[in-house]
Amino acid sequence: MSTPSAPAARATSPKDAAPAPASEKGAAVGRGIGIGLMYGLWKPRVLGAWRVPASGPVILAVNHAHNIDGPMLMGTAPRPVHFLIKKEAFIGPLDPFLRAIGQLKVDRTVADRAAITDALGVLRDGGVLGIFPEGTRGEGDFASLRAGLAYFAVRSGAPIVPVAVLGSTERRGRLIRALPPLRSRVDVVFGDAFEAGDGTGRRTRKALDEATARIQERLTVHLENARRLTGR
Repeated sequence: MSTPSAPAARATSPKDAAPAPASEKGAAVGRGIGIGLMYGLWKPRVLGAWRVPASGPVILAVNHAHNIDGPMLMGTAPRPVHFLIKKEAFIGPLDPFLRAIGQLKVDRTVADRAAITDALGVLRDGGVLGIFPEGTRGEGDFASLRAGLAYFAVRSGAPIVPVAVLGSTERRGRLIRALPPLRSRVDVVFGDAFEAGDGTGRRTRKALDEATARIQERLTVHLENARRLTGR
């Protein structure tokens, strides 16, 4: 799963727009599926879930090193999560399935206005938006953040909760390279919620750049603390 960065230069056409807004009920169903799959195939250890606000809009900012990071968070977060997922995942029967469980389709090559509207709609309705601020799967170290997270946080005013998903780096026992070994422990560590904006309400490019720098610092510190805490 991957999320968008800042809006790009051109927008999607109406035919690319999602047919319906994300469903909170659907996301709750997705959470149930995530719980079954993640606890059935791996051994999640969840730390600090109480730090996620019990109600109201919130953005979960997740590092992204494994293909299971999105489903793992869906199955371990205390509230249903709507993830922004690259459009390439919406193929065949996965398309209606992902839509049915409240996930959001995004075209990462353009300023996908439909996806932006849907994501802001989740936050406006008091839901939980999941974002991989690095934009795609990589080292999972928050070393290179894109501006999408700052945009959604500043635009909505929703707090950000940093999340570190730390799976085994051992290759032994892996069926798929990008997955931790089956039945291995995966740590999911939630950090303290924080505001991305500077309190002025500015949404200029400079304000978003400054917000991105603040976010990166907070996420990096959380990841370092999570690694010390878990011994990863």
